[in-house]
Amino acid sequence: MPKPVTKAVKKAKAVLTSVKIPKTSPSQSTTSSPLTPKTPKTPADEGIEFFESVGKADEPIRVYELRLDPDGGPNKDRSYMRLPPAYTPYVVRVTLDAGTPASRNGIFKTNFPLDGGRFERDRFAERKLPTDFSAPIQIDLPISHAGAFVYWIEYDGETRGSRTKGREGYFNIDPVLKTKARKPILSDGTIAQDGSAIKPDYVNIPLDGLSILTLVSKWMGPIPSWREYFAETSARGYNMIHWTPLQERGESDSPYSIRNQLAYEPSMFSGDKADISADGGKARLEEVLKTAREEYGLLSLTDVVLNHTANDSPWLVDHPEAGFSPANTPHLTPALELDTAILEFSSGLSSAGLPTSVSSKQDVKLLIEAFDAYMKERTMWQYYVLDVTRERKAVKDALDNKEVVAWSGPEVAFKTVVELAAIIRESGQVQGYRKLEKRFGAHVAGPIAAGFVKAAFVNLGDDSESLADAWVRVVDVINVPLYEEWTEDTKVALDNIQNRLKYTRLDAHGPKLGPITTKLPMVEPYFTRLKESDPLTYSLANNGWIWNADPLSNFALWPSKAYLRREVIVWGDCVKLRYGDGPSSNPWLWEYMTKYVTSLAEGFEGFRIDNCHSTPLHVGVTLLDAARAANPNLYVCAELFTGSEEMDTMFVSRLGINSLIREAGNAWDPKELSRLLYRHGLGKPLGSMDGACMTSKGELPPPTGKGPTRDCIVIPHNGSVPHALFYDLTHDNESYLEKRSAEDALSTGALITFSFSAIGSVKGFDDLYPKLLNLVAEKRKYEVTNLGEHSGIAKAKHLLNALHTEMALNGYEEGHVHQENDYIVIHRVQPSTQKGYILVAHTAFHKGSRDRGFITPIKLRSTKAKFIYGAHIDITSYDVEKDPSTLRGLPGKLIDMPEVVVPQGLDGEGPYAEIVVPDYFPPGSFMVFETHLQGIDNTLDTFCSQGAEAAFANLNLVDLNVVLHRAEGEERDATGGEIGTYAVPGIGSLVYCGLEGWMHPLRHIMRYNDLGHPLCGHLREGTWAFDYIHSRLFTQVDVFPALAQPAKWLKERLERVKETAPPFLRPKYFAIIISEAYKSARRAAIEQSSNFVLSGHDFTHNLALCSIQMYGQVVSASLDPGKPTPSLAAGLPHFASGWARCWGRDVFISLRGLFLTTGNFEGARAHILAFASTLKHGLIPNLLDSLRSPRYNSRDSPWWMLQNIQDYANMAPDGLSILSESVKRRFPKDDTWVAWDDPAAYNYSSTIAEIVQEILQRHADGIHFREYNAGPNLDMQMKDEGFSIDIQVDWSTGIIFGGNAYNCGTWMDKMGESERAGNKGLPGTPRDGAPVEITGLLKSTLRWLDELSRAGKFQFKGVETEIGGKRRLVTYKEWSDLLQASFEKCYYVPADPHKDAEYNVKSSIINRRGIYKDVYGSGAGREWSDYQFRPNFPIAMTVAPELFEPEHALGALKLADEVLRGPLGMKTLDHTDLQYHPHYDNANDGTERAVAKGWNYHNGPEWGWPLGYFLRAYLHFDSKFGSGKEDRTQTLHHLHRILLKPREYIQNDPWAGIPELTNKDGAHCRDSCATQAWSASTLLDFLEEVHKMSPRAA
Repeated sequence: MPKPVTKAVKKAKAVLTSVKIPKTSPSQSTTSSPLTPKTPKTPADEGIEFFESVGKADEPIRVYELRLDPDGGPNKDRSYMRLPPAYTPYVVRVTLDAGTPASRNGIFKTNFPLDGGRFERDRFAERKLPTDFSAPIQIDLPISHAGAFVYWIEYDGETRGSRTKGREGYFNIDPVLKTKARKPILSDGTIAQDGSAIKPDYVNIPLDGLSILTLVSKWMGPIPSWREYFAETSARGYNMIHWTPLQERGESDSPYSIRNQLAYEPSMFSGDKADISADGGKARLEEVLKTAREEYGLLSLTDVVLNHTANDSPWLVDHPEAGFSPANTPHLTPALELDTAILEFSSGLSSAGLPTSVSSKQDVKLLIEAFDAYMKERTMWQYYVLDVTRERKAVKDALDNKEVVAWSGPEVAFKTVVELAAIIRESGQVQGYRKLEKRFGAHVAGPIAAGFVKAAFVNLGDDSESLADAWVRVVDVINVPLYEEWTEDTKVALDNIQNRLKYTRLDAHGPKLGPITTKLPMVEPYFTRLKESDPLTYSLANNGWIWNADPLSNFALWPSKAYLRREVIVWGDCVKLRYGDGPSSNPWLWEYMTKYVTSLAEGFEGFRIDNCHSTPLHVGVTLLDAARAANPNLYVCAELFTGSEEMDTMFVSRLGINSLIREAGNAWDPKELSRLLYRHGLGKPLGSMDGACMTSKGELPPPTGKGPTRDCIVIPHNGSVPHALFYDLTHDNESYLEKRSAEDALSTGALITFSFSAIGSVKGFDDLYPKLLNLVAEKRKYEVTNLGEHSGIAKAKHLLNALHTEMALNGYEEGHVHQENDYIVIHRVQPSTQKGYILVAHTAFHKGSRDRGFITPIKLRSTKAKFIYGAHIDITSYDVEKDPSTLRGLPGKLIDMPEVVVPQGLDGEGPYAEIVVPDYFPPGSFMVFETHLQGIDNTLDTFCSQGAEAAFANLNLVDLNVVLHRAEGEERDATGGEIGTYAVPGIGSLVYCGLEGWMHPLRHIMRYNDLGHPLCGHLREGTWAFDYIHSRLFTQVDVFPALAQPAKWLKERLERVKETAPPFLRPKYFAIIISEAYKSARRAAIEQSSNFVLSGHDFTHNLALCSIQMYGQVVSASLDPGKPTPSLAAGLPHFASGWARCWGRDVFISLRGLFLTTGNFEGARAHILAFASTLKHGLIPNLLDSLRSPRYNSRDSPWWMLQNIQDYANMAPDGLSILSESVKRRFPKDDTWVAWDDPAAYNYSSTIAEIVQEILQRHADGIHFREYNAGPNLDMQMKDEGFSIDIQVDWSTGIIFGGNAYNCGTWMDKMGESERAGNKGLPGTPRDGAPVEITGLLKSTLRWLDELSRAGKFQFKGVETEIGGKRRLVTYKEWSDLLQASFEKCYYVPADPHKDAEYNVKSSIINRRGIYKDVYGSGAGREWSDYQFRPNFPIAMTVAPELFEPEHALGALKLADEVLRGPLGMKTLDHTDLQYHPHYDNANDGTERAVAKGWNYHNGPEWGWPLGYFLRAYLHFDSKFGSGKEDRTQTLHHLHRILLKPREYIQNDPWAGIPELTNKDGAHCRDSCATQAWSASTLLDFLEEVHKMSPRAA
């Protein structure tokens, strides 16, 4: 059975350890010879010189960017890159995100000669990857020449000292092919008289422009007569000839059975030995090929046969090691014996009374039964089994001579003989086991067997006779499966012999070989016998093929038994070549075959690798490298039969195959043919947008570090599929008359020419040969028919092949394939000019029909179409009398169609041309029209892509929020309900009204030209989306005046597209406009950001865009109760507007990352001042509600605000001045509740410094109040006790305590809502006592204020409080020192239970050790909650690292890394905790209290925002005290690996943010906000810390 392809692929890998893209036109003419002049510089040297030379290039340099995965390898789709010819040098940029695992001491390796010099397969250039964690890593490769190259990244592994090799990637660069230019085939829309005539100058021809014709030289006569074939081939529009092998042929006369690889076939030279000379005819042949190239515009491609040689190659006698024989491949010995038996049996049939002629199945049966009996006499089983007699003697002799080797394997005493047989087999002591190298070759050395039986049969003592008998019993069991194997192999071999005998002599479609004789034995011999003497050395295995074989396994090598089992469909005239593992295995053969391929490369422009799938990869790679050394621009194609696209790609990438041969003749119906045309010949779809939308302008630093910086165009590369050489018919397949109908040659031949690929055909196809010609037996000569009466479809090919080449040269890269019934329509278009050609073909898969069939009239919107040509073939007879000397085609006449007038029509969608198939259009017909889009503005691409930068340049961050984002709730709120998100049929509502909403589907559409996407369909159906885009902005210009300019820019372009572009082009122009607008808006946002953002990588940019996403202006939420102002949303879509938008805690957890690190200091200041103005009871509100009805139930919010005031003072320009800013106070001094417009409101002012002091003083005094409006109107879920707020300081420790069992004053604030489950009014996580993060935030504030106070920058010294009955001043330092002294004792849970006495712990309720308590001093009855392992302690570590003993801190962080960290956030509770329930479902109103109505909100689900604090804390402690102490990059790499999932998530999620929370292991949580402010913010905090470590930040 063949191995699975995936295994085979792994095996092979183990063995082979908007801007227009500028293009150098391939049609650019040159009068110089296509032959590259010799120069001491290599192509790589010239490329380096180009980039280092001073002076700008005329056009921007093309940069093809390939992004690698984080593990340093390309993803599967990008593992193979096909790149264009280097007419002008360009750059391949390999990009890796900063901080990914592969950047860990990463080294980029490639065998591309980065440093110049000659290419060598096993010589690798290296580039050390930079260690900057804040900018993307890129390696620029200067490309200047063709070739096939590999690359990978090697980096530090997970275990210390180990290195990891990333997945290999391959890039193949197309060769530069030059051929003679030709005159246009059309003149004024009609076929020109001299169309396609050869011109004197040369042109660069891309691979898609190749039109190849296969010629068999043995049917052409001697070389002097070849000119007429060149003239005919050129006249038919071909520009390359594929030559079957031209070397000296073996005795079979098959071109593929080459007798002498270094000499050309003598019969080609008219008997003139001077033509052959000492070089084997090389000079004469190259002269002929030069004539073809220079006079007829024909390049030459030759078959290269690497797998075998002719069975009569004279050098085989001198070098039998070049083939596979029993002497060098011993397991072939029984196969040779079987083959010899077949020959002997065949020669003795008459004497045995057996039939020599096979005329019936009975004859076959009789012969096979007789042969079976004949073979049984040869006792072939002896090759398989152990010789029992010899084994017994060997054991007895060893025992008697005391030459026993003690058994050292598994215990064997008292085992059964079956068990013993298995043990000895598995021990490897059976030498020659299953090797089949000789009769009784399998055996066990006597001393070893003796030791084995002594150990096994201990009861037999030293009785050698009994022990020897015991060994025989074991051997008998060993032999049982070996006899079965022989039986099975014999059966398979006989079956295959029978099937082959039946096919070759009885089957109607077989060769009918005739009587069985000595020369024509029963079946073809598997071995060529060079000499009668020494048959083991001089009997060489013939080559062949096997059905469904693993292409990476050599079927001549052990353990394959293909020759023994007669599974090879053998070529008796070809000896299979034995290369071994490399040149050292068979030096003479490697040297000889290297001469062969280099000689061919010097004379031919291209190779076709014969039997490529059976060519050992290392052989193909090495010999093709040698050929390319002789001809760097060698074109290589091959036909593969691997049965797998993945395997095809492997061969293509490793061997550097430029084109894979595909064949239209393999299609079984029109639908399959249309699929093949789409797959291999489409090019890009009509209206493709990747070139217009995915490219970006940039500046290219010199790739070598020397030379000027140049303008460039960066083009993302998506990876490649193998390029196609698409044949209508290959030379070794049945004719269309045999497979379909002769008429289909015209229709399918026409369709192939409209493929945007290399195309091919055979002369017999064009001339309508009725049957496949036998390459071996056929001796007749071609008839030269040119374009005349008997030339079949040649006249049509003259036009179509010429059009094919012209379309490739002129960039008709877009196409559309439509199949309807038996019709296939292909439309090719040049995207810049929108000129095109459309082909309508009526296929003829079935013989006999002349019916027109049916196809709907073809409407071409906004297009004019003009008939060029059409025809059908009229074949008068399908029986051709065989001419004894000349090959002739069917008597077919090409009937030209009368002109088809294409009428113009008009309907609701606009003007159109309608092609109607004429009444008489029989199967096999085709017609071609020239098309031109009417009314298209040729400046539309430029108009749509220019001016955006200026239009969006003056937008501020709030304007950009409108332009880029705005969720449904925000937009409805801001527009009075008038506008919401846009709904696209088939995909639903976009998540944002702004450009980001559109870009999510467009990114995929643009990158992959997915014009079948529902959005594209919607745009083609109408222009509603066009109107929405700009109208929503114009609607809001009164509020946001700056929107007028971008709205105008968008409207002008969208309206122009509506007016001028046909529906099928709307998606393209919509994408251009939206992507240009998006890039400009995004650029405007980034350019208004800090240097940290501006110089950062994509992940930093994406996170920074969340600050725009969350910061916007709606009507119902504001920082001013009297007017709308911009405010920060906590998350989207749930917190878009109203009282739920702006939360005190969320704002101040988010403010540092979203505002301060990004440079939005004004936004930060506005929020600080607004919340400071609302200070009441020493607290700020959790729910701001536009300052109208703020709610004060959050114990941690004021401490988060104080931390942010500190951060603002340290990060903003002149940040400390905020302390002196004055704000009017929302509430009176006595904390009385008043409405915002009450005269008592805003009646006095305080500075921020005073507010800071007030917060500390109020806490020092103790805070005790009942919430205003307490009861169901304020909170319908809460119990009455929960409305009481109590906070006080324990002056023995300095720690602040607060809360009770019925309220939740920290971020873990879920209040139970289920009466049914009994959790209503009970907090899921009350955290009453002293939450660890509040203690940390307090310590941070005290440290800062102490520093300011001592420096005279803060007017207060401390707080007044009563301690021990006396009121006194407690300085900030004194309070800070109290916390410092008590923190570890109060919060740390020692890893060692013996140290419990040193800490305030209750040993009996500790769940996990080596952690920090989440809370200190939980309420009575809930003391266990102190010991819950939660992700809050890293917050304290980040803001007040001095509180923590480093060893303890690092241990706790590593536990958190192991236990709490999830893919996108941190588990809110240890999974070993009884309260752990990781799936949040707020809709669940079941009876399970722990989860009903989402009571487990903070008891297991993984929240995003604590991850950033964990990363910052880990960075601090590990880089100072852990693995990063010696090398900080160790820590940074570990932490950046953690960021891989968030990085991937924000890039791919439609909300373009980080979610509020996920369920277990990062699973989607439907009740979570899709994007949350603080989730993005804390990651920015971490990245900014990393950025500050970068040398670039200095």
